[in-house]
Amino acid sequence: MNIAGIKGFFSEVIVELKKCSWPNWPELKQSTIVVIVSMFILGAFVGLCDFVLGWIMKGLLGGN
Repeated sequence: MNIAGIKGFFSEVIVELKKCSWPNWPELKQSTIVVIVSMFILGAFVGLCDFVLGWIMKGLLGGN
């Protein structure tokens, strides 16, 4: 790919990005909070599953 092709690509990217609707500050804060809370919930669920399955496996395999 030559320099003109790369330059054309980036100018098309800029044109397309200007068509996007970007979130305002309150929407961005709310979305960020939703993502953080969701990650904590998912992490707690995965940790609980790991603990329970580990406890079951210890019981089945006779671990200490």
